[in-house]
Amino acid sequence: MAGPSSMADETVTRVFLGAVRTGSDIHADTTALAVRDGRVVALGDEARALAEEADDVVDLGEGLLIAAFGDGHAHPLFGGLESFGPQVKDLTSVDAIVTEVGRWAAAHPDAEWIVGASYDPALAPDGEFDARWLDVAVPDRPVVLRAYDYHTVWCNTEALRRAGVRDTTPDPRLGWIVRRPDGSALGTLREWHACDLVLDQVPAREEAELVEAVRRAGQAYARAGITWVQDAWVEPEMVEAYLAAARHDALSVRVDLAQRADPDRWREQREQFDATRGRVAADGGPLLSARTVKFFSDGVIEGGTAALLAPYLDAPHSCGMPVWEPGALAEAVRAFDADGFRTHIHAIGDAGVRAALDAVESAVHANPAWDRRPVITHVQLVDPADLPRFAALGVIANFEPLWAQPDPVQTDLSMPRIGAERSDLQYPMGELARGGVRLSFGSDWPVSSYEPLEGIQVAVTRRTFDGLPEDGWTPHQRLTVEQALAAATSGVAHQAGADDRTALVPGASADLVELSADPRTVDPMAIRQVRVLGTWLGGAPTYREREEREG
Repeated sequence: MAGPSSMADETVTRVFLGAVRTGSDIHADTTALAVRDGRVVALGDEARALAEEADDVVDLGEGLLIAAFGDGHAHPLFGGLESFGPQVKDLTSVDAIVTEVGRWAAAHPDAEWIVGASYDPALAPDGEFDARWLDVAVPDRPVVLRAYDYHTVWCNTEALRRAGVRDTTPDPRLGWIVRRPDGSALGTLREWHACDLVLDQVPAREEAELVEAVRRAGQAYARAGITWVQDAWVEPEMVEAYLAAARHDALSVRVDLAQRADPDRWREQREQFDATRGRVAADGGPLLSARTVKFFSDGVIEGGTAALLAPYLDAPHSCGMPVWEPGALAEAVRAFDADGFRTHIHAIGDAGVRAALDAVESAVHANPAWDRRPVITHVQLVDPADLPRFAALGVIANFEPLWAQPDPVQTDLSMPRIGAERSDLQYPMGELARGGVRLSFGSDWPVSSYEPLEGIQVAVTRRTFDGLPEDGWTPHQRLTVEQALAAATSGVAHQAGADDRTALVPGASADLVELSADPRTVDPMAIRQVRVLGTWLGGAPTYREREEREG
């Protein structure tokens, strides 16, 4: 289905008959909803009365209509681009990845570089992958693969050679070159400056390919019932890709671009970011904005780079790798907050979370009050003393709920590095919700699945899809289905500053999703099996399962 950038059929009157979750404290759930001019115009009997003369009537049957899902933290352009390279994402062994890289390279003999994502870092001990494994498949052209955390790359020997990585190359300030016992570079690079040694050598992609990646990402989101996404890592060339996508009517989802602040040059970025914000507002059309600045407080636990208050168990000399010195982070957050940007801070370790909270607090105290809606995203490990600060500072806690399960990344990489006591503090959704903190959900796609219902199931059960553990991992942090639905809908809408999309009430924007069943009434372990049957953005359909099946 084509992108709805022009909202071509928003003047259509459409009536939905069946169960409707309004998500409102004032308007109870109802049995009918009517839409006209891109807005909800009636509920209940008043909506039902419009059905006779409506342009379109949707019978919900045994399903449920809710406000559309949002994705409060993702990387849609990266997700779309993954479809262009070797398909390594769901492969379950190193041998399978090497075989797929070799297959793709043979099928694309003219590709100067073989670039792909995103492999499972748990497939090798400690997440350390050897360049020589890839050399077997492709010895004569550079290969670079991103791990699915996007904080690590695995490359072959030719890629290291072109990047100038030698045995004597020192670790950069923000990054580690993983080495063999003899000191030679293994082929695994961690974090910004180390990864960029290789990534900076990769030729730029053509605009047409980038636009197609945006189109594919939007189509995937529409099929999942999503109408708004926070692109949480945007570089200047990515802005150009989104603007080109808007010109080519290739957007089928609302996107806010979070420009990444660099700790080495953020002062000069202030003017650039402001100019980009204005340009996107002028030229990006109705679906694109650039109102946010992204900060990386730290890295990831599984890679040993998240910033911790106490050392890693497997590296007693290390508390991780803060991307920003805490005082510098606070200074930069204050500055961009003063410029009217919303701030979105990646913070995974307990020291990273504390630095992020300190930065928000400094902005709140230093700058005039405004509707800032600061976001700290991932919120994996939080010192209990810091939990009350989220509500006190009005911080939105953005979780990627699919991660709150004991999967191999947890059991093989993260838990051994931080131990049982700290492991039990991870992803404190329930505790923050009970403390009155606004939660929003994201996917971090392509790091993990963009399907909201998969994340909702894990948030409710804290179990793997195989049902383990039976009583749930840290079960006191589970959410109710209603809380999880709110985090994935109204919570993300609040984060977006879209108060007209937080509930289905008269006057609300008609961003809607039709589900095949009510997630509140199915077996919690079957929530992810509920299907998205239709998605509407501002009243215009972006996905209908029946049409896609018949087409």
